[in-house]
Amino acid sequence: MNCLQKNTDMAPVLFSGGVNFYAYDYLGAHMTERGGEYTYTFRLWAPNAKSVYLVGDFNSWSESENPMEKDEKNGIWHCEIKRPYRLEGNKYKYAVTGADGRLRMKADPYCLYSETLAKSASIICDIGGYEWGDGAYMAKRGDILKKGAEKGHFYPAPMNIYELHAGSWKTRDGRTNVDGDAYLNYREIADELAPYLTDMGYTHVELMPIAEHPYDGSWGYQICEYYAPTSRFGEPQDFMYFVDKLHESGIGVIMDWVPAHFPKDEHGLSDFDGTRLYEYQGDDRFEQKTWGTRCFDVGRPEVQSFLVSNALFWMRKYHIDGLRIDAVASMLYLDYDRKPGEWIPNEHGGNECLEAIAFFRKLNTAVFAEFPAALMIAEESTAWPMITKPADVGGLGFNFKWNMGWANDMFEYMQTDPYFRSGIHNKLTFPMMYAFSENYILPVSHDEVVHGKKSLLDKMFGEYEDKFRAMRVFMAYMMTLPGKKMLFMGTEYGPFREWDYENELEWFMLKYPAHGAMHGYIRALNKFYLSTPALYEIDDSWEGFEWIDADLAAMNLISYRRIDTRGRGVYIVLNFAPVEWDYEMRVKRRGEYEVIFSSDDKKYGGSGTAGEGTTYRAYGKKIGDKTEQLIKMKIPSYGALILKSKSPAKKK
Repeated sequence: MNCLQKNTDMAPVLFSGGVNFYAYDYLGAHMTERGGEYTYTFRLWAPNAKSVYLVGDFNSWSESENPMEKDEKNGIWHCEIKRPYRLEGNKYKYAVTGADGRLRMKADPYCLYSETLAKSASIICDIGGYEWGDGAYMAKRGDILKKGAEKGHFYPAPMNIYELHAGSWKTRDGRTNVDGDAYLNYREIADELAPYLTDMGYTHVELMPIAEHPYDGSWGYQICEYYAPTSRFGEPQDFMYFVDKLHESGIGVIMDWVPAHFPKDEHGLSDFDGTRLYEYQGDDRFEQKTWGTRCFDVGRPEVQSFLVSNALFWMRKYHIDGLRIDAVASMLYLDYDRKPGEWIPNEHGGNECLEAIAFFRKLNTAVFAEFPAALMIAEESTAWPMITKPADVGGLGFNFKWNMGWANDMFEYMQTDPYFRSGIHNKLTFPMMYAFSENYILPVSHDEVVHGKKSLLDKMFGEYEDKFRAMRVFMAYMMTLPGKKMLFMGTEYGPFREWDYENELEWFMLKYPAHGAMHGYIRALNKFYLSTPALYEIDDSWEGFEWIDADLAAMNLISYRRIDTRGRGVYIVLNFAPVEWDYEMRVKRRGEYEVIFSSDDKKYGGSGTAGEGTTYRAYGKKIGDKTEQLIKMKIPSYGALILKSKSPAKKK
């Protein structure tokens, strides 16, 4: 793997070979200064173009003043302009006459700053000079993996992610966004978000795509300028402040990253030089018709240099902690969203995309070689094996995967009338059959609260009060299962309205008792998770989990034990029925057991049937030829209880 940084004679060679992972230092716009004269060098990969001219503010957008010269060996065009003054802030594009004879005005694929919305010019920008204050945070990022290696478990720390759409978390004066006039600046968002996440008990924020995109309705998933943080919320240094502020508060920053596809906008990557350049060549692969987008040709070396460089760019220049890679399944399968006859099998006769497999291995190997503590999270919805296993043992090399199977099963379960839940009890228990096959994140994402899918609260079966009680037990289940956690913004106060990207969250709902109580419940549950090692230290093996009762389908009830690296455990009882149950639960030893967390506590809007602090004493009972230690409890309807022994735990 190459880490070439300087512009040497080898830069274009390595770019063409798919191993220049500092491609942005070579291509794009770059300034040098000597003796008070500023030289700006522009480089563009467009091998099939007939001609390219540089146009911009600096030449009154003349399509003839600054022709670019082509290096025939690598298809890279270049030109220089000299001025006795700096050109930062000047807008520019490339006038590309393609192989098809058409003139296209193209934005710079490597631009660092861009216009947005109805405008699309690239902007000359120097992103250096920001004074970072997150040195202490950055120095400690690798400690988690070191601790994991010492304890023999991967990532033995809590990870509680808050998924954020920057444009609709809050808006200026609560106004609806019209042409972007109500967006807050990155700095304003950070100044409010950092203390909020700290107070709520989140460890990371995951930003829906922040790279420049032309259409708000894509939520950022149709990117045109991969190296430019969107100017909707400010300048590049403002985004640096955002990351810096979160880091200084101890909050990690994850970005959504989209290497699968890009939009057809004229100024973007589509048909860049009059040919399919960044996209696949064949008609069977070049387009995702459902999304109306083009698919990156990740088998092409120059595209590999572009994308891998981009992933590393965000980590190097903006201190991003990790990437959530969007739509991985669409890249891995040749027949993804295609009918029979619309796709061509690979050389082995299968539906696997061999180029995508190789690309992911190259990407993850390069990232972890430079950033061992990075988070590389796959949004992958199928049973593809070894997503989170290292590339050198045949895996794809990610270190986390969204558990979308768990999410889909649970949403179905929670929307089902409890009377019929006994027939689908396996929805609760089956996730444990594969819980340790990958390193999972349990997601409640933006995709699940739009397009008629209802908010999480409204997914819950029942009337108004039942929905709140059911959501509390659902969230307790999510936070106590093996796997890291992620919740979409706003879900924490239990909205009924689906997410709307044009309007800010309904923060006024906190004034209503049930929603305010839900907000307090999620805060308390998050804080409980962070303070309870049994819930996060062992997420990667059965050493951290033990079923107590998995088969009480008629009661809609399950119970299990979570265990930390020192052998200490907590007991979890979850009742998904609108019925109060008398329940005898097996425990490990005699003595007293205390409820340390209860979803039914009065302060969360519950009945207080088994509130926090309630104590039970274990007793012996002969079952078969064994004497079991049991505690007898009343489990409130839609109730979640977490207990621990008041007796000192024995170390393993």
